Amino acid sequence: MPRFRIIAAKNGPLLVEVDGKVRTALCRCGASQKKPFCDGAHRKIGFQAEEAVAFEAD
Repeated sequence: MPRFRIIAAKNGPLLVEVDGKVRTALCRCGASQKKPFCDGAHRKIGFQAEEAVAFEAD
């Protein structure tokens, strides 16, 4: 069974990792034109947030 976790990147998207590899990035700033996926808009708008592990499972 794959191991996965979701990490809230500091000032960036939610990163979805599967077996230690980032598989996708999900928008959490609300400015992405490709929601629910990140398109880098957080950089343009100066999004600021803390880094934290949101979820981890085996």
